[in-house]
Amino acid sequence: MDKDQLDGLVAFALVAEKRNFTAAAEALRVSPPAISKMIRHLETRLGVTLLTRTTRATSLTEAGEKFLQQAGPALDAILSAMKDAGSAADKPAGRLRLNVPQTVYPNFLRPLIATFIEKYPDVTVEIFFENAATNIFERGFDAGIRVSDILAKDVVALKLFGPIRWVVAAAPAYLDKHGHPEHPKDLLAHPCICAGAGNRVYDRWEFETDGKEFEVQVKGPLILNDVLLAIDAAVDGLGVVYSPEEAISDKLTSGKLEVVLDHFTGTSSGVYLYYPQRSQVHPKLRAFSKAWRRGSASFLLDAAFASHRTAVNAKNIDGLRHLGAADRNPTTSAVVMGFGCRPSTEMAWLEAGVRKPPGKEPA
Repeated sequence: MDKDQLDGLVAFALVAEKRNFTAAAEALRVSPPAISKMIRHLETRLGVTLLTRTTRATSLTEAGEKFLQQAGPALDAILSAMKDAGSAADKPAGRLRLNVPQTVYPNFLRPLIATFIEKYPDVTVEIFFENAATNIFERGFDAGIRVSDILAKDVVALKLFGPIRWVVAAAPAYLDKHGHPEHPKDLLAHPCICAGAGNRVYDRWEFETDGKEFEVQVKGPLILNDVLLAIDAAVDGLGVVYSPEEAISDKLTSGKLEVVLDHFTGTSSGVYLYYPQRSQVHPKLRAFSKAWRRGSASFLLDAAFASHRTAVNAKNIDGLRHLGAADRNPTTSAVVMGFGCRPSTEMAWLEAGVRKPPGKEPA
């Protein structure tokens, strides 16, 4: 069945129900002449006249009555499905599938989820934890959260918070035994715990000094694909770890970890909620993004940052913006860097399909 046939069947069912072309047109959000055209095409297809229309009334012909009796149940099901779909277009409902790095949930997302599911009981939130840079939309996710401004082109990105401060930390007992590094180059003499797996090991740690960024390629005896486990390994005294400061704020407060190289810490743009650029955004996703923009983000930031000195102004929550040709090289591929460890600029830009920007120099 082609689209014209289906349109004609729906138009016929509505006119038969309402006995009025104008009312049927309003229900379908089309003009009365458009309804008339749909039904004419259906009648031509069937070879019979289904409706009789006068200036005072619209009625079914004998053929129309017989056709409606036979096709009525199926047409009622179609109209019911259309009505349900229309209702769903306005009400947040269904399953919202999010692809989220492990560190985002306990530090930022958990308080929001509790409020969100209470406010929207018809939405089921499914959270899949992943740090890797993958095309999450091919796997059926509605949206993702990542800590980088290197996002795929033609996605819509909502900056949740930022910037993010990246620090090197180690257990006090480890530092007492091995000493405090004074310069990032000193990390070459320390066992560094890296995040990643396979050919995606983030071992190029980024630093800043006097407004200039540089990298140190570290090495160590342990690579973990879970940043939370990497942090735990540092707590156990196995080496130093590179992490967003927010992810280890509780360890810093409790004294289990200590920041080193504080004068060389770098920052990244922030954490983004991103989803495909579409003509329509599903209400469940729209409601979730608004939960951040309507004050939830400010609450989470205050709670997460209160325990340490990082100052993040709520004005940094920028709202929705499109990242397309105006913001990124048009050759940029669909790559979003993970939250597991701040990727080196060189790797990030290579994976994004563009050349490394100037200004970065290896140490």
